[in-house]
Amino acid sequence: MSRIKEAFAHGKAFIPFITGGDPDLDTTKELIIAMEEAGADLIEIGLPFSDPVAEGVVIQEANERALSAGCTTDKLLDMVKEARKTVKVPMVFLTYVNPVFTYGKVKFMERCVECGIDGLIIPDLPYEEKDELSGVCEEYGVDLISLIAPTSRERILTIAREAKGFLYIVSSLGVTGVRSEISTDIAGMTAMVREVTDLPCAVGFGISTPEQAREMAALSDGAIVGSAIVRLVAEKGRDSVPAVQEYVKKMKDAVKTACNEQASIV
Repeated sequence: MSRIKEAFAHGKAFIPFITGGDPDLDTTKELIIAMEEAGADLIEIGLPFSDPVAEGVVIQEANERALSAGCTTDKLLDMVKEARKTVKVPMVFLTYVNPVFTYGKVKFMERCVECGIDGLIIPDLPYEEKDELSGVCEEYGVDLISLIAPTSRERILTIAREAKGFLYIVSSLGVTGVRSEISTDIAGMTAMVREVTDLPCAVGFGISTPEQAREMAALSDGAIVGSAIVRLVAEKGRDSVPAVQEYVKKMKDAVKTACNEQASIV
């Protein structure tokens, strides 16, 4: 069983996101380890990029801070390799097409394998163009994780049939960021996916409170949280590790509650 499948094998998964290199690489490494200790089932790491088109202001600014602090792709990969000596849960990169192709897609995959990266999320890679990377990902055993959005509609079944790792359900239109309310029909999107695959579905974009995490996990297989964590890092900088660890524990507990409630109904 792959590490990503294992992350969902024991109930609902909580998946936190941080921007690599924000505020610096040493703190990123501490955050990764602390989030695993707090109960994170899978950790998503943003590879800093100058034009992160899917991100809202909070994560855009985190990318700028990381790049200004001197974070590069190689430095981030080296840090993840060191973190992997301690961290057992799966780790995935969120990045964009440009950094992968600039680095060289084969070289990038080789480095991902070397440092224990389990999957890639690439928001600006359309389904119709996924063959640009899916072959090399499969060759190196790195899952290319597909996203489905409220606008995907009839494409949901097509995307789900060929998905790897897990399916990232985008809860809201627009870019990442905290939202007070999520009104998308997540249950309906999940039901469509279930028609063609048993791959896990996790919901991201806009989740920030334990109540939202519990609600979204109840409708799917897990919850992904990014902007709320990145905002904590922005506020506290190098002192953010305890606050992030406490936040991740609360969110994991909420996701676990959704799992227990579902089990009691069954």
